[in-house]
Amino acid sequence: MKHQKFHMIGNAHLDPVWLWQWQEGFQETKATFRSALDRMKEFPDFIFTSSSAAYYEWVEDNDPKMFEEIKVRVKEGRWQIVGGWWIQPDCNIPGGESFVRQGLYGQRYFKEKLGVTAKVGYNVDSFGHHGMLPQILQKSGMPYYVFMRPMPNEKGLPARTFHWESDDGSRVLAFRIPFEYCTWGKDLEKHIRRCMIEVKDPFNEMMVFYGVGNHGGGPTKENIESIQRMNAEGELPTLHFGGPNEYFADMAASGLQFPVVHDDLQHHASGCYAAHSGIKQWNRQAENKLIAAEKWSALAERITGQKYPANFGLAWKNVLFNQFHDILAGTSLEPAYEDARNMHGEAMSIAERGLNYAIQSFSWNIGIEQEEGMKPLVIFNPHSWPSKINIEHEVGGVKDTSILVDHTGKQIPFQTVQSQATSGGRFRLSFIAELPPMGYRVYKLLQTSNQAKLAAAPIKANDYSLENDRLRLEFDPKTGFISSLFDKKVNYEVFREPAARPVVIEDTTDTWSHNVFHFNKVIGDFKATSVQSVEHGPVKSVIRVSSEYGGSKLVQDFTLYKELDYVDVKVTVDWREHFKMLKLVFPINLIFTKQTYEIPYGFKEREHNGEEEPGQSWVDYGGILRESGTSYGVSLINDAKYSYSILNKELAMTVLRSPIYAHHDPLVPDPNGHYSFIDQGIQQFNYRLLPHEGCWEHAATVKLSLEFNQSPTTIIESYHEGALQQQDSFLSVDQDNIIVSVVKKAEDNDDLIIRAYEATKTATIATIRLPKWNRVVDADFGPCEIKTFRIPNNDNQPVIETNLIEWQE
Repeated sequence: MKHQKFHMIGNAHLDPVWLWQWQEGFQETKATFRSALDRMKEFPDFIFTSSSAAYYEWVEDNDPKMFEEIKVRVKEGRWQIVGGWWIQPDCNIPGGESFVRQGLYGQRYFKEKLGVTAKVGYNVDSFGHHGMLPQILQKSGMPYYVFMRPMPNEKGLPARTFHWESDDGSRVLAFRIPFEYCTWGKDLEKHIRRCMIEVKDPFNEMMVFYGVGNHGGGPTKENIESIQRMNAEGELPTLHFGGPNEYFADMAASGLQFPVVHDDLQHHASGCYAAHSGIKQWNRQAENKLIAAEKWSALAERITGQKYPANFGLAWKNVLFNQFHDILAGTSLEPAYEDARNMHGEAMSIAERGLNYAIQSFSWNIGIEQEEGMKPLVIFNPHSWPSKINIEHEVGGVKDTSILVDHTGKQIPFQTVQSQATSGGRFRLSFIAELPPMGYRVYKLLQTSNQAKLAAAPIKANDYSLENDRLRLEFDPKTGFISSLFDKKVNYEVFREPAARPVVIEDTTDTWSHNVFHFNKVIGDFKATSVQSVEHGPVKSVIRVSSEYGGSKLVQDFTLYKELDYVDVKVTVDWREHFKMLKLVFPINLIFTKQTYEIPYGFKEREHNGEEEPGQSWVDYGGILRESGTSYGVSLINDAKYSYSILNKELAMTVLRSPIYAHHDPLVPDPNGHYSFIDQGIQQFNYRLLPHEGCWEHAATVKLSLEFNQSPTTIIESYHEGALQQQDSFLSVDQDNIIVSVVKKAEDNDDLIIRAYEATKTATIATIRLPKWNRVVDADFGPCEIKTFRIPNNDNQPVIETNLIEWQE
């Protein structure tokens, strides 16, 4: 058996937060690192493997002496840095850019502080892994990947070691850990012997992980001594103290042919994608606020001289830490979410301050003429395409004679809707703005004018129906469900049965929903208490559906615009149920269907088998119209949720679950016990229904989703002189399927970093233009490819493509 080789990976899985708060995780990290250093003194052959830059920053700041010891061991090669990310996050819920930032901040920290970067991506306990990770890992300097979940009973794979491929063609050599990433006994012989059944010629090497984990700990003296003892026994494989780097180097040099897996790696703990609505929504908000703030701050520094904030990195580190797989999954104890709320609050405050400084440095320098009774509104579009979008903003001083004009003097229809202030003299303005790509436009509210007020007719509306030129939306007054969504352009009924139906499902599972993949035991519906029109004007009309179930209440405000062909819905839930799940259900009237989910920086087609699936901000149900045979679909977009299911023709978005906090099978709760349940009380979120001809790729689904989640920013200005014009654009791209997702200042100098990705799996030649600097970026994108460009601050230097760490490859 000695021809077989086990790479013994000494590690300590550290959950900084789980059944404990981060302060305890902070201490356990120091204790674990101290233990590993002590074992190195006792056993000269022992090698320790560890990930997550956040832990090292803790130690650097709190015990500099121990940090210096670690630096020495890293240099010796006995302390192996893996997983060059800030933390081991959930690998489905964070947005695409968050996965980039995990590597950006993690790898740069390791290089600066320890002189190395990780070669091995490392997420041993994350519950699933989205299919674009191979590209992100490769472009972050990590051609290898280690994971454990999903396990063989949850996801069949052709081998322990395999090439994992993403849609752009990037590959990493991946390894699924057998059995456990940690060990609990002192002697490892049982663990070694069960791993032996996994080794089959010609694949005679394998990694075996050992060491006390979860709450830290690491390899014990007994662990190491048992390895030394077993190495002297002829019937066991050669046991080699090592790290993942050596294993993957051996595999790369072996000449063996490894199978290729082109798929997501799912499912484990399917319930976690809907557990704890708060952490999910804070994550989405913080990501989008930071990305928007970076865009405008980077542009402002070059246009107006406004200083780029130095603390965006701190804000991102807060967000990345809260993406740890037990935090973002909603599976930690209740006080951990008070900590997460505070950290997200700090991150969002930093983003909001940075954004405000940037946009007001623009708006303050716009030349705006003096006119009595005129109130200028400057609206900033953070996206690289022209945007036609509903703007709502609180203002004062609106009169019956007030009119709204754009920067050319053209009158714009508007209406006042219910103000967020219950006070006289305050109004909420609603109008459709047309904004230039990554630019701004000035609109002007005039209290008095020589112009007659525009006589714009509203859409057709009453208490039970809304109708514009494209869509007719009807409600059942008894149930409050959508009874009809009719597309007049194609003469087709979009839903086959009542839709936007709030369905209550029995869910007695633990917080993770271990070993449960379908949630389908319906035990009730919300019943309508009122259906009524609450807003009606030339811009939009709104029907409010209020309903109840048990002690819970639900309000859905359905908005149909005159000029926009989609339905926006504001949802307020007051949830008082235990061990139940709430879904919003939409039965789609199509045949030959295809179901597509947004994943980080990509998309994934999945079966309509009713499984609970993770997704980002949109899911599309496409197919063929029964009568005409033409292509059609419905995109469901939201700003806070990540869990969906599709069973045959029924698309459902999971709104919430209400298990006990941090309840882990097999512990059975006491029926008479007192427990704290997740998602009790009031929450709000929004979703959008986008019926469309053709496929989602041509329906602007991606762009409308981004606009929904990263909306324009409006500032009320005053009149003043200024060098900037009243409408301008700073960046644009000439292809609809190329999304410029990031504009930021480079980490190491004053250069500009631009990141863009191809969104529809279509090879594309695109041109990105920055007209203020006479910069043109011509790029050849492969399908689903992410590209990063460095725009030097020196105009005489050329634009260069770089990797996700902003280093030249």
